[in-house]
Amino acid sequence: MSFSFRDASSHALVPYGWDDVWEADFAPYAAQGLVPGRVVRVDRALCDLVTAEGPVRADTALVMPHDPMKVVCTGDWAAVDAAGDPRLVRALLPRRTAFVRSTSSKRSEGQVLAVNVDHAVVCVSLAADLDLGRLERFLSLAWESGARPLVVLTKADTVPDWTHLRADTEAAAPGVPVLVVSAATGDGLDALAAELAGGTAVLLGQSGAGKSTLSNALVGSEVQLVQATRDADGKGRHTTTTRDMLPLPGGGVIVDTPGLRGVGLWDAQAGVGQVFAEIEQLAADCRFQDCGHQSEPGCAVLEALDDGRLTHRRLDSYRKLLRENAWIASRTDQRLRAEMRREWKQRSAAGREMYERKRGGGGGHRKRA
Repeated sequence: MSFSFRDASSHALVPYGWDDVWEADFAPYAAQGLVPGRVVRVDRALCDLVTAEGPVRADTALVMPHDPMKVVCTGDWAAVDAAGDPRLVRALLPRRTAFVRSTSSKRSEGQVLAVNVDHAVVCVSLAADLDLGRLERFLSLAWESGARPLVVLTKADTVPDWTHLRADTEAAAPGVPVLVVSAATGDGLDALAAELAGGTAVLLGQSGAGKSTLSNALVGSEVQLVQATRDADGKGRHTTTTRDMLPLPGGGVIVDTPGLRGVGLWDAQAGVGQVFAEIEQLAADCRFQDCGHQSEPGCAVLEALDDGRLTHRRLDSYRKLLRENAWIASRTDQRLRAEMRREWKQRSAAGREMYERKRGGGGGHRKRA
């Protein structure tokens, strides 16, 4: 059975992100009688997919390599033998974007959390102390993924005045939209839904950040289990234990992820540079090209620190993330990662062009600086 984006049945996949680019990639598999499906959940060696003919549960044994960066992940588009017994995932289409963190293992492996996403939504609870260093870490990975970062300050109903918290967040997230929402009162949800409509978004953040509650509010039903957080620190248990893709009423999908305790960098030098763009710009005016911004004469970064244009916290965070990223890079295969990054960026460019065309130019989105 062949499949085409122009077939009436293909409309079932459009809300999940199917477009002409994916169709072109899928053409060789259509000739083999396979059908396209998007992975909405992975459970060990099995995965759930949405196809034009309905949901399918398939075995992933044929596409599960030893490389953890290439295993089947929520958000993948797959070629599925849906008529077989058992049903099998035969191949994965090339990924456009990938959100990757390093694992906590001593082997310094990368872990792919979500792929083929348009928006990397970093959720931060206003009910807990604002950790700007952690936010900068999330945003570094978000920029590196190829997706558009977006910060959502959740639980706005728990604080009497959040204006200064939003200002602090915007200072730590240059070029990134910052939205303030309350799933309890509905404030800010319309703006967030409009931002995410028609694309794929992954919700990221610590346990207790309100991701599952936010997912329920956006979807319009209780699709995700939620638990109460501690009053002392706003944290909670890991209610969400798998990465689940959920369709939005206005089109598009969101991926709810488990709370992340550790967010190690993974080949995120460009992402770090994007988050700390003002420091990178200052560094360009240093007297020496290899300036380490420690005690060198003519250092524009230190001058900005002295006159108050740059804070010590911001510079310390920048240095810390660069050191961590350099350490990870020294322990991994840089050639392989560079090849994968080039492929993701090429795919991301093609996907963004298609996505913006479908949204009529995408005037509501900010572009990278």
